[in-house]
Amino acid sequence: MAKKAKTEETVEVAPQETVVQEAPVKKEVKPAKPSWEIKDRTYFLKGRKTPLTHTLNCKHTSKHPLLWFDKDSGQQYEIRYATNQTSPLKSEQKGEATLGHVIFKEGTLFVPKEKQNLQKLLSIYHPAKDKLYVEYNPIVVAQDELGILDMQIDALNLAREMDIDFAEAILRVELGSTVTKMSSKELKRDLLLFARNNPKLFIELANDDNVQLRNLAIRASEAGVIKLSQDQRTFTWGANGRKLMNVPFDENPYSAFAAFLKTDEGVEIFKSIEKKL
Repeated sequence: MAKKAKTEETVEVAPQETVVQEAPVKKEVKPAKPSWEIKDRTYFLKGRKTPLTHTLNCKHTSKHPLLWFDKDSGQQYEIRYATNQTSPLKSEQKGEATLGHVIFKEGTLFVPKEKQNLQKLLSIYHPAKDKLYVEYNPIVVAQDELGILDMQIDALNLAREMDIDFAEAILRVELGSTVTKMSSKELKRDLLLFARNNPKLFIELANDDNVQLRNLAIRASEAGVIKLSQDQRTFTWGANGRKLMNVPFDENPYSAFAAFLKTDEGVEIFKSIEKKL
């Protein structure tokens, strides 16, 4: 019996292409550029003091770091003022840098539109902006002035409708015991001036319940109805020396007495003082 020859099938496999993955190219992250308007700008030192000259730190050192943090990239960039460079960012400056000084004179610094690098340093990048100095903004100034004018109107309206006793109580906070010698017209005049010149404080005092009570206590003390000991720790009746209250430690005695008059025990004393005055 003839043997059948085994035939093997040959399977051809197509050559496989080798895939080479390229490493991702890291893109250089550049600091975001805020929108910018070309114009003259003026800067003012904050606070009431205006020194003849004040030199602003405009160079990064290990002792006095000067860095700007870019929120978009999450990185910090060294900044400096170079008069011959177009950017305040050191990473964008090329060649030799001529460093300049930034000096406020009598609290003010005017920077013309031609000095764009200095303007951007002061308005965008410098960390002392709004802390040590501010940029003049006519819109913000107008809003602030409008708010002050509204507050002055509110304060003047309160002052005009205020009765004379309350007026005396508020002015006593500012003028002290001299209010006792003032006529009603003088009180009204000074009250309106106080409301116009310091409207915020005036409104706060007008809404403070303790102001009238403090004034009552001071008037009673000046009239001898009550007495405050020399150490300012104890209030007594002027007539018989009977103790009314002890002043808590580290409190203004008349503020403490005003608070005492609002208690159940103090209400009767308040009524008695009012009658004697």
